[in-house]
Amino acid sequence: MRLDPGRRQIWALIVLAFAFVNCVAARGQAALLMEEPYGFFGALNPTGHTAIYFARVCAETPLKLRRCGPGELGSVISRYQGIAGYDWVAMPLVPYLYSVESVPDVPSQVNREKVLRLRERYREQHLGILGDHLFAGNLVRGGWTQLVGVSYERRIYVFRFNTTEAQDDALIERLNDSENRSDFDLLYSNCADFARGILNSYFPKTFRRSMFPDAGMTTPRQITYKLDRFAKKHPDVGLDVFEIPQIPGYRRPSRRNKSVAGSLVTTAYAVPLAIINPYRAGGIFVDYLVRGRYRLVPKNTVVLAPDRLDPLTWPVEVGENPGGAGVRLGAALQAGNRFSPAADASPGLKEIVNPK
Repeated sequence: MRLDPGRRQIWALIVLAFAFVNCVAARGQAALLMEEPYGFFGALNPTGHTAIYFARVCAETPLKLRRCGPGELGSVISRYQGIAGYDWVAMPLVPYLYSVESVPDVPSQVNREKVLRLRERYREQHLGILGDHLFAGNLVRGGWTQLVGVSYERRIYVFRFNTTEAQDDALIERLNDSENRSDFDLLYSNCADFARGILNSYFPKTFRRSMFPDAGMTTPRQITYKLDRFAKKHPDVGLDVFEIPQIPGYRRPSRRNKSVAGSLVTTAYAVPLAIINPYRAGGIFVDYLVRGRYRLVPKNTVVLAPDRLDPLTWPVEVGENPGGAGVRLGAALQAGNRFSPAADASPGLKEIVNPK
């Protein structure tokens, strides 16, 4: 039976609408986590740490990945030093941030004893696969304590971007098939280099090393800057920025992330460097002024409390301006509004509504 032209057009529109809805629903997201430096080592090397969160990728174990099931909040993956010789480890989102398994158990304030107790309990229950004699860490070298309760140590800025199911499945297969043996090197194979490799698998040939302002070293600020620049040129990335605050009580507030040039210019390294080689010191200072002070975090950034982590799992609409959703969320939260599911064709989408 042949359809007349009018009916053919109607059927074509139905097919297009069905494809659009399924395309939106298939979108997920990941997020680059730019984590501030803290403590003694953070004073020596104020570049900080970086990790990547995946809403659709979950940790079956810290060393094996799988697709997330309904209600699961994804995982955080990063490169570490001192974790039984493993190169990368994956942790569920809530334990990674707060050392507990469910949001209602997150404390609003902590002390040293409580943080140590929460971490030790989680290690005993879930990190046995990493070995019985895990190194806990010290002043200048991290250990398994890097994997849990990160928000007790520092503030985290979240740079969320869109992904597809195919990209996430490829990542799972790639990491599960990897040897996963440590090749950590502070200068050439650090946590930011791991993030650079992951991001290049999503956005090929985009993230490369830069001589300025980081002297060829990959840093959290540098990799975040490049993601921000790429997203501004490609709105379909849907970049949005959030802040996960530091839980008070365990440490002093963390410091802002710096580039290599910024670290040299604004710390005690500046004086001996200027004495040893004033010309090089001058060049680093100019480089810091020109390239090292780029702004990464927009004003009115939304602060994500432990019971408001949902924005990390919401798909971002294609074509939305980078930072736009974050600014709207921030204004709504300041006005006392709340989140609720949107009556939309895509079940994962959310909207902000005024309180009743």
